[in-house]
Amino acid sequence: MGRVISVANQKGGVGKTTTAINLGASLAVEGRRTLIIDCDPQGNTTGGLGFAKDPSRRTIYNAIILGEPAERVVLHTDMAGLDLLPADKNLVGAAVELVAMENREYRLKTFTETVRGNYDFLLIDCPPALDLLAINALAASDSVLIPIQCEYYAMEGVAELYDTLMRLRRAINPALAIEGILLTMFDDRTTLSKQVAADLRSFFGTQVFNTVIPRNVRLAEAPSYGKPIIIYDIHSKGAESYVQLAKEVIANDQKRAGEGIERADTRARSSSAGQ
Repeated sequence: MGRVISVANQKGGVGKTTTAINLGASLAVEGRRTLIIDCDPQGNTTGGLGFAKDPSRRTIYNAIILGEPAERVVLHTDMAGLDLLPADKNLVGAAVELVAMENREYRLKTFTETVRGNYDFLLIDCPPALDLLAINALAASDSVLIPIQCEYYAMEGVAELYDTLMRLRRAINPALAIEGILLTMFDDRTTLSKQVAADLRSFFGTQVFNTVIPRNVRLAEAPSYGKPIIIYDIHSKGAESYVQLAKEVIANDQKRAGEGIERADTRARSSSAGQ
């Protein structure tokens, strides 16, 4: 079963969409079947993967509001192993319509459960607000990847997000875990970036990814060409960083799988001993 990871932060401009696109592409390059779910009405992930606006296209709106199946809404990208559930401005209406719907917090989860078996990873690009769309994303997720820009208020922002996630865990999704904190827009020429990174690592420890995403011109250019950075400029620092992040995410997933097998084996031995 594929692992569902929300890319989330209540603050905008921290690299959520950039991370969803480029982590997804890098996972696909590593041979992991990946679905990116664009859950933001701005549709930037959809455009960043090369899909022009098309009013006739079925989107995530059709999936969560109208209940249309995956084969009618999921698009194949130009990269082997990378698919997309697109979004457009109609998703704004979905946030309103969800209010009156039964099981309104779990509509996206209902969809993801039908496709988890087809993918190794499902990445959800969340909107920069804690509305019903974001709640749907977090209710459907196994874990949350939190991009944090290396700036002055980073610690304050991540602390607020943690509080929000703890409330959601109690009310909506008790199994929701922290996939990791990702330092983005890191500039090793500035003391501020280095200090913010050091503070976050000191406070959150191993929950901070080893990989750091640098400020990179080529990384900023890539979305305007509708390409992940690994296609736009594979030799750039941005591409190298997202490939390393993908390897970290895969390693973490394999570690969890190994721990799960070990626990199951321990339970089996204990059960045999008790008979």
